[in-house]
Amino acid sequence: MIESYSEFRENLARLADDDYHEFSKKGIPTERPFIGVRIPQIREIVKEIAPEFQEAFLKVEPVAIEEVLARGMMICELPYGEMMAKRSEIKGKSWLDSQIDIIDNWCTCDVFCSGVAKRIKGHLAEVLDQKIEDLLNDSREFAVRVGLVLLKCAYMDFDYLNLIFDRVENLREREEYYIKMASAWLVAECFIKYPEETFAYLKVSKLPKWTYNKTISKICDSYRVAMEDKAVLRKMRKGDL
Repeated sequence: MIESYSEFRENLARLADDDYHEFSKKGIPTERPFIGVRIPQIREIVKEIAPEFQEAFLKVEPVAIEEVLARGMMICELPYGEMMAKRSEIKGKSWLDSQIDIIDNWCTCDVFCSGVAKRIKGHLAEVLDQKIEDLLNDSREFAVRVGLVLLKCAYMDFDYLNLIFDRVENLREREEYYIKMASAWLVAECFIKYPEETFAYLKVSKLPKWTYNKTISKICDSYRVAMEDKAVLRKMRKGDL
């Protein structure tokens, strides 16, 4: 078992892969350094952290992107109440919020959201009202992306479909790249699961051309969409990207 943060960093360093280091640097824009460790390997290291040391680990300021990923994985293993509770030792924030504060790229965002989605099952209405709505109105690009990706990961259900369309429309004035990409991804996933309803939405949508067309591109890239639907969608494009 891993019992110190220095031992944790040593384990990461041992798994460093130069080729993956260079590959990650090209695909993940961030100011943080890379060690070059794959996500499944990070998950295995996190499993080795002794439970009694986890809280101490969470209080350490992560440096490398792999440390940020590992911290998010640890938070997602906490009980729901512990993950969401405000804590005086981290300036009155929850562990969830403290992680969102250090997310600055699509990778740490999306990996974290996939874990959070599993933890908030059974609390969807509460999390939507108390957290996601605030994230979608946040001034920070990646806080908004967290909100959008959580909608994709945890709320992809017919009962939330109109809410998703409404929230995406509310963000149409936001120009940040990773908000627009997450909006397109979210609506594309809606189409894959609910094509008829999403077709109807796209016909009346006021999304800007870039986001609207990117949504159609993402839908057409999916092998889960019928060819005849793709043909109709391509005709609905608003000019070139």
